[in-house]
Amino acid sequence: MSRLLIVSNRLPVTVACVDGEVQLAPSTGGLATGLRALHEPSTSTWIGWPGPIPEIDEGQRVALEQRLAELRTVPVWLGADEGTRFYEGVSNGVLWPLFHYLLDQIPLAIKDWHAYQRVNERFADTVTSHYQPDDIIWVHDYHLMLVPQLLRWRLPDARIGFFLHTPFPGSEVFRTLPFRERILTGLLGADLIGFHTAAYMRHFASSLLRILGIAVDMDRVRVDHREPRLGVFPMGIDTERFATLATDPAVAVAVQSIRGADDGALLVGIDRLDYTKGIPRRLLAFEALLDTYPELRERVRLVQVAVPSRTNIGAYEEFRVQVDALTGRINGRFATPRWTPVHYMYRSLSEQEVVALYRTADVMLVTPLRDGMNLVAKEFVAARTDEDGVLVLSEFAGAASELAEALRVNPYDIDHAATVYHAALTLPAEERRMRMRGLRHRVLRYDVHHWVRSFLNALDEASRQRKAPALPSAAQLEGVVARIRASRHLLLLLDYDGTLVPFADVPELASPDAALLQLLRTLAARPHTQVHVLSGRSRESLERWLGALPIGLHAEHGFWSRLAATGKWLAQPLPPMEWRERVRAILEHVTARTPGSLVEEKTVSLAWHYRMADLEFGAFQARELRVHLTEALSNLPVEVITGEKVIEVRPHGVQKGVIVAPLVEATRGCLVVAMGDDRTDEDLFAALPAGAIAIHVGPAPSRAGVRLAGVEDARRLLGAVVADHYQLAASSK
Repeated sequence: MSRLLIVSNRLPVTVACVDGEVQLAPSTGGLATGLRALHEPSTSTWIGWPGPIPEIDEGQRVALEQRLAELRTVPVWLGADEGTRFYEGVSNGVLWPLFHYLLDQIPLAIKDWHAYQRVNERFADTVTSHYQPDDIIWVHDYHLMLVPQLLRWRLPDARIGFFLHTPFPGSEVFRTLPFRERILTGLLGADLIGFHTAAYMRHFASSLLRILGIAVDMDRVRVDHREPRLGVFPMGIDTERFATLATDPAVAVAVQSIRGADDGALLVGIDRLDYTKGIPRRLLAFEALLDTYPELRERVRLVQVAVPSRTNIGAYEEFRVQVDALTGRINGRFATPRWTPVHYMYRSLSEQEVVALYRTADVMLVTPLRDGMNLVAKEFVAARTDEDGVLVLSEFAGAASELAEALRVNPYDIDHAATVYHAALTLPAEERRMRMRGLRHRVLRYDVHHWVRSFLNALDEASRQRKAPALPSAAQLEGVVARIRASRHLLLLLDYDGTLVPFADVPELASPDAALLQLLRTLAARPHTQVHVLSGRSRESLERWLGALPIGLHAEHGFWSRLAATGKWLAQPLPPMEWRERVRAILEHVTARTPGSLVEEKTVSLAWHYRMADLEFGAFQARELRVHLTEALSNLPVEVITGEKVIEVRPHGVQKGVIVAPLVEATRGCLVVAMGDDRTDEDLFAALPAGAIAIHVGPAPSRAGVRLAGVEDARRLLGAVVADHYQLAASSK
């Protein structure tokens, strides 16, 4: 049976030393709380850092490790300095503010990147040492973004998932990271990379394209002969737990205590004291509410809970001072002997105390400047079994993409936020209940268990359907070459771009080098061997580059053919071409709006190349163009083909497979070997006779039975067919 290995920065328990005795306490935070519902009733193993360890003797350490093992947790021990550099220096000193668009919080010099790398390697080593075949590895959050690739190197066949609990920033922001490439490649080691919202996934895809030049096709990324997937999985909460707490008698007593004799309205905010949570702006909006609506004075109060967080980081201490000052100023301006407008608590609360505040709140303020999801919003909804209360939610929280019935607010717009607070306080009872019923329906249905199931099911599918198989071993390739060399009669069908030559920014610059010309000449000179080069290029280009060789040439995907024996170009019957002017106009229009792109005209097809265009903009325009062409030409006898930085429109029936049958008929008894790299070559492979050898070049999915890494390996294999001595060990990457 498969085990689940949960890998996160912190364990679900934290080690503390009280009066000389080592104790374990539940860790706080949305990730620990959410995954605890998965871990406790299952057989999973949780790997993480137990936090800074106090000075303990050997006996205490042994007892501690035994207790952690009983809880199915595995500690990753970090030294005090190492943990500080990793956690405070990079994870929360650089990645946290950058992912939340707060670039002013990033230090001028980033000194602890090597500590981040070392700790990620420590985590990968620990996971590897506990891994068993068929385990599922689920890595969490921005602290461990290098771990997926480190695990892939150590465990090539493992099922690895990664989930990011923070936002992923836009590519223009992410590009400011000095180690941006390492972060991206680190994540691509996973089979599935999960995000809270579609926007975060789009930002990640944009960064892949702009920084690594890797395009995302829908939800798939082709890299390193693998096809990692991206997915959107909004995290839920343990709704049953909050519903149970809501009916706890102790909570009911606490609600009465909070209310007391005060019949005024209560606004509540519960946050970690973090500069991303928008507490100062929330206080300013509350102040503006009291200024704009003076009739609310002594009739409304704000309870703001600020849970201490990252107290060792200077920016957080400065932030605390700012919040304290704002609270003092507002209370100084408006407080009366019988009323204090802001009740501020700088401490952690028990679950019962938190739920009591949820139950008491007339309005729940969840107004972060940026947040990956924000589970407080969902906890509030789950606790409101009375179907009352209003949720005011920042449009910059990930939860805003789900919780449509909340009142949306832009936390940066202080005056408008005050207006929204007033609207929440004065919302009619029927509308309050209607909105809360809608919120509860969604939160209860899509709880943490749904989140876990949906992610793990998608991970299972992604790992089972890895379309790009591993490269063959040297011994396997030698077997393929031996079979080709042993054949008395040989028919070679070779694609050009991406197979025999690398792609060029400008199509006309992909001319053959001297080594390729000599290789083709040598192959053609082999007894009883026919060589044919097939391409989507024009016959003029192929004639200019390869016309002097004694080989067959097939241009425009087989529409034009020149057999070596005749030297004459012959065409297939011309298909209907009424669509051509319409498509040309579309392509010229998009070319005018896409610097660096160009239109290539052929006899029967039109191609739009964007290899020299800006990476992101070119890919965006290509996606738009593909959709537009598919819709505009849906009732016409043409097809839209997507290649390597090219979109081509060609008539149905004009494809490389049409040349196979005549050539095979003319050379009965030959071993047919076909080699190609893209979608158009799949038509060629599909038309091959039984017993033929199909060789795919590159990482894309293919029906071919043999796969090579790239052009260099393709040439090496062809050279081995005619070489007296050959070695293919380098072909296995």
